[in-house]
Amino acid sequence: MSAPARAFTVRHVQLLRALFAAIAAVMITFSSDHSAPVGLSVFSGFVLVTALVQFLAAWLVVPKGSRWSYVLLGALGVVAGMTSGVPAWRTDDLFFVVVSVWAILSGGIELLAGFRARRTADPLARDAITVGAFGILLGIVLLLIPAGFLQEYTIDEAGTFLLSGIILGVGMFGGYAAIVAVFLGIAGLTPKRRDAAGDLPVVDAVDGPAASVTDQSATPAERGGDR
Repeated sequence: MSAPARAFTVRHVQLLRALFAAIAAVMITFSSDHSAPVGLSVFSGFVLVTALVQFLAAWLVVPKGSRWSYVLLGALGVVAGMTSGVPAWRTDDLFFVVVSVWAILSGGIELLAGFRARRTADPLARDAITVGAFGILLGIVLLLIPAGFLQEYTIDEAGTFLLSGIILGVGMFGGYAAIVAVFLGIAGLTPKRRDAAGDLPVVDAVDGPAASVTDQSATPAERGGDR
C-alpha cells in the first residue's frame, strides 16, 4: 500500500523559492533606485521568506539524512535577513559584505549538499549544484566590484548618468534572483522520477507489484524448479 500524498512536497519548495526569487528580481528591475537601502530591503525580505521555506522543507519534506543543508540555509537566511533588515545599518559597505558572504556560504552549502546527493542518484542533486554555483558566482562578482566605483556615461538625447558600485551590486543581485527564479520554476514544473510522498523512485513502485504478480502466476512446477 502506497503512502498518502503529502500536501507540501519538493515540487512546492522549488516553486515557492522560484516565486520569491521572481518577486525580488521584479522589484529590483523595475525600481529606478538601486541604492543600498532599496537593495538591502529587497534582499532582507527575499532571504527571510526563503529561510521559512527551507525550514518547512526540513520539517515536512526532506528525510532525516538530508535535513542538515535546509536547516543551515534557513539559519543563514535568518541571520542575513535580520542583519540587512535594520534601516540604520543599510549602507553600501553592509550591502556588499552581507550579500557576498550570504551568497558564498549559501552557495557552498547547496553545492556540497548537491554533490553528496548525487552519490545516491538523487534527481534533486542537479538543482542544488546549479543554484549553489549561481550563489558562489554572485558572491565572487560582488567582491570584484571596486569599493567607491564611479563612472559617468552619456546616452544621446537622454543625458549624462552616473554608474556607481552599489548600482552594479544591486543589479547583480537582481540578475541572480531572476536566473534562480527561472531555473527553479522550470525544475518545479518538470515531472520528477521520484515520489515526493515516499521518497522512492517510481521504477521501484512499479517493479515491486509487477514482480509479485509474475511470481504468483508461475506454476508449482516452475516455482519448484527455481529452488
